[in-house]
Formats: sequence, C-alpha cells, structure tokens
Amino acid sequence: MIVAIYPGSFDPITNGHLDIIDRARKIFDHLIVAVLQNPNKVPLFSAEERKRMIEEAVADFSNVEVEVFDGLLVHFARSRGCRVILRGLRAISDYEYETQIALTNRKMAPEIETVFLPTSTEYSYLNSTVVKEIARFGGCVRGLVPPGVERRLREKFSSVSR
Repeated sequence: MIVAIYPGSFDPITNGHLDIIDRARKIFDHLIVAVLQNPNKVPLFSAEERKRMIEEAVADFSNVEVEVFDGLLVHFARSRGCRVILRGLRAISDYEYETQIALTNRKMAPEIETVFLPTSTEYSYLNSTVVKEIARFGGCVRGLVPPGVERRLREKFSSVSR
C-alpha cells in the first residue's frame, strides 16, 4: 500500500489544493493531508480550524485523512508510514524552491520520494494569500475556495472589521 502525504499550511485550503488532493487520491492508496503548524508564520486560522475546513471539503474522499503536525516533515512522514511526499506546482517558479526542499528531504530520509503534481491550469494563479487578500477587502472568493471556507472567511473578516 502506498501512503502519500500532502503537506502545507492550507491557510485556508483553496480549490487548487482540492484539485491536487482529488487527483492524488486516485493515484495513491491512502493520502494524508498534513496541516503544518509553522512557528514562522502567523496564520489567519488555527491549525484545528484549518483541519476542520479540509475535513469538510474532503468528506466524500474515503482514502483521504487530515492531520496536524509540527516539526520536520520527514519525521512525521516516517511516523505515518508514508513513502511519498506530494507537492503541487503552480508555476515553473515553484519548481526551484520545491526541488531544494525535496533534495533536503531525500538527504534526511532517502526512503521517502517526493512527487510533483502540477495544478490544473484553471487554478495555476491561485494561492491562499491571494484568497485572503480578496476576502479581507470584501471581494468574492466563490469558486476559489470550498463553500465552507468562503463562509469562514466572511465570518473572520467581518469580525475583524468590527
């Protein structure tokens, strides 16, 4: 059984992330979406909020689970029996950074392979930062994020502006 891990901040999850998840779940036997608690970032949503939003978005995907982790990805991957780290690529500019991370991970854990999956063209411009900027200024994010995320963004930014 090939278990893959798809790590990220997912602050919040976008339809681009869901595109990668949906396609990857058809390739791998089991997919773990791993929500990173990064001490170097100040997220809009807590790790548990991000986990719940992702779980809601992938509820129909039987071979996908969502977990929160901190520390080194390769340590977490080993603890969960993952043989593959999955990374999505939006543009060629992502490739250089992702390759550097993949080579570092391979040095630490040579038994774990990194697989790059390019996003679908319709989501190649999309990232969580763009989504948060649009929502922060009252723009519509419908079609960019799952409905539950859209609602939570409205709630989050309406409470900030009060």
